[in-house]
Amino acid sequence: MLYVAAAVFLGWILGANNTASILGPAIATGVFHHRKITLIASIFVVLGALVNGHEGLRNVSSLGSAGPYDGVIVLLCAGISMLLLTRLGFPASASQTVFGGLVGVGLVRIGVESMNWHTIVKFMVSWILTPFFAAMIAFFIYHVLALWFRTIRKTHLQDLFIYVTSWLAGLYDAYALGANNVANVTGPVLTHFNSIELAAFLGGLSIAFGVLTSSRRVIDTVGKQIVALDHFSSVVAMLAQATTLFTFSFIGVPVAASQAIVGGVIGAGYARGVKLSSGKTVLWMVSAWLLAPIVSGAFAASLCRIL
Repeated sequence: MLYVAAAVFLGWILGANNTASILGPAIATGVFHHRKITLIASIFVVLGALVNGHEGLRNVSSLGSAGPYDGVIVLLCAGISMLLLTRLGFPASASQTVFGGLVGVGLVRIGVESMNWHTIVKFMVSWILTPFFAAMIAFFIYHVLALWFRTIRKTHLQDLFIYVTSWLAGLYDAYALGANNVANVTGPVLTHFNSIELAAFLGGLSIAFGVLTSSRRVIDTVGKQIVALDHFSSVVAMLAQATTLFTFSFIGVPVAASQAIVGGVIGAGYARGVKLSSGKTVLWMVSAWLLAPIVSGAFAASLCRIL
């Protein structure tokens, strides 16, 4: 129950925080009603975790050490770090906080020489690639969809296209979030579950519960304070973010949904010819991404040493 409680705690925070990342642009621009889309999206989160979350679970589990309670320490420290950032109104990254906790505990338990540095480097490179990859995908998707969208002459058909595409993008986002980020929730304690399917199901349910209890404050930060988006651009940003998460889920590396959506929003905005609404907001987010693994790692290492 200790392992389950720690996983549910982090999953809840991850889901609540990343709802802004997967649905923020469309909710902020008024395409979605907050409660309706979060209810349906939570189902797709669980499906994504069950169907496509296994590879990431194995990779994150390989970073763990042999201590009996190390996974619990990692999850608790990662969850507390994310909770603090969420309360400040900024999208935090479970990938970075979990990674920082795993490295911090690993350094205490097994030392520098025994760490799985190949996997560690792969994770760190993915952080750098995520926002740039999402921005490039958004820029490409915007121009491709715009060519087809301009052929629709009637306004009501354009509105219908935006509405239907937004729903498809939102559900695709939710599925990709479950597939990619379930590894953060139950990966550190995977060895304590009877099967990888059970770990995926529990992690997906935890994230889904967080989606259902998400905060509107973080949604407004992502949807309004980075780049001013219209309905069409918000769809593009969501598609770019979902594609990024889904691509990395096949590689087996959990990446930050917050990084992917920021890249998607910026890419869609620049494709539309709109510059950043607030450079300070982006800098604050980047600072949070950099500090998150350091704080979580130091906290986890200290707690592991004390216990």
